Amino acid sequence: MNVRAPSRQISDTSLAWKISVYIFIVLACFIFLIPIYGVFTTSFRLNRDIIKEGFWVFPNPPRVDNFVRIWNEGKIQYFFLNTIIVTGVATLLSIGLGCLTGYAFGKMHFPLEMLLFILIVSGMFFPPQIVLIPLYKFFTAIRLLDNLLSLIIVHVAFGLPICTMIMTNFFRAIPNELRSAAMIDGCHDWRILFSIMIPLARPALTALIILQFTWIWNDFLWPLILIQTERRMTIQMAIMQLRGQYGLAWGSQAAAYLVATIPTLLIFLFMQKHFIRGLAMGAIKG
Repeated sequence: MNVRAPSRQISDTSLAWKISVYIFIVLACFIFLIPIYGVFTTSFRLNRDIIKEGFWVFPNPPRVDNFVRIWNEGKIQYFFLNTIIVTGVATLLSIGLGCLTGYAFGKMHFPLEMLLFILIVSGMFFPPQIVLIPLYKFFTAIRLLDNLLSLIIVHVAFGLPICTMIMTNFFRAIPNELRSAAMIDGCHDWRILFSIMIPLARPALTALIILQFTWIWNDFLWPLILIQTERRMTIQMAIMQLRGQYGLAWGSQAAAYLVATIPTLLIFLFMQKHFIRGLAMGAIKG
């Protein structure tokens, strides 16, 4: 009887802990979903109904006027295209360069290897605000201000450190015997990288695609600083510019927010299988 009592006490404590964790998760999800519900209900209601009834009343019936308005009057499709160009190109370039630097640091040895690695990865620890004025003056001097190319350059530069770190750690976890065997068979490093290393690094690449795409797509700071004309705005800036006749167009902005979340949501849904594995950075694809 005395032997079973401590075991039962531990079991009760474990059950209470699990229940507490589940309650906390449910509360956290509820708090997280509150603004999403507000945006959803607002996007399907007219502005006059929102002002009269508030943000939280469920639309009855739902109206698609706001979505039609942002497409016809707000021209959101053009800002959507600008954002796709910037996000797509910057994501591909940053991850592509990260694969090259990651392979060099992870599998090759050369003078000043560790110093160069630290210099590149240290870019993760500098807030972008400290280079706002220097980069603004730089792009003004080379006449790239108010140009989508300036956004691409900035996002590639700030994305390279995290891409380099993740790909370096992932390539280091792959056994060196694979590279040695490929080199004995006559493969050079380019062939090894694209035929062996990159297919094995699919989880890490998936994680980087999700992280980079989401960060660049949702960025508001750099377009605000570097873009000056409406036709080159990204979708985040365009949402801020939406106005009604007498003030903010709540319904139109909420509809634009929903439209803006579609690409990042789709990216995560299609790639979530490898996302957690990629964040681990140490596993080898089996």
